[in-house]
Amino acid sequence: MKHASGDFEAELIQTAKDIVAPGKGILAADESTGTIGKRFDSIGVENNLDNRIAYRTLLFDAPGIEQHISGVILYDETARGKTVDNRGFCEVLKARGIHCGIKVDMGLVDIGGTDGETATTGLDGLGKRCKEYYDLGCRFAKWRAVLKIDKCCPSEVAIHETANSLARYGSIC
Repeated sequence: MKHASGDFEAELIQTAKDIVAPGKGILAADESTGTIGKRFDSIGVENNLDNRIAYRTLLFDAPGIEQHISGVILYDETARGKTVDNRGFCEVLKARGIHCGIKVDMGLVDIGGTDGETATTGLDGLGKRCKEYYDLGCRFAKWRAVLKIDKCCPSEVAIHETANSLARYGSIC
């Protein structure tokens, strides 16, 4: 039986093989606007769109980056964005043989009745977002799943919630 995702099977397999190429790795460049602001604060750079574009342009245009990086995880703003000279970030990376990935979760929320355990959000509308990201050039996705490890954690509730969300994420992507 052919699944709907069967059309993408060969591409997915090739992407996975490319990403794990010997001597290469994934660059996590999926800092949110707030997180990159913390990095900029540490070096006295204002957190604004122009500076974020300039930083990512510098990073993705670095000489020889493709010799060491096989994939880059992007943040929504970057996946949709353009370099300082108006080239799409995904196009720049693809031209260098680097696969674009995208952070697709929407953050964490507390699981009521637990000892500070969290669940990952973002399943609502994920299929639509994945199609948009695919059309932009993204070929893999990142989903954050957090389990608190402590003497009473993870709880059964958190384990089941995390397993369910990971299964749904995987089937949608």
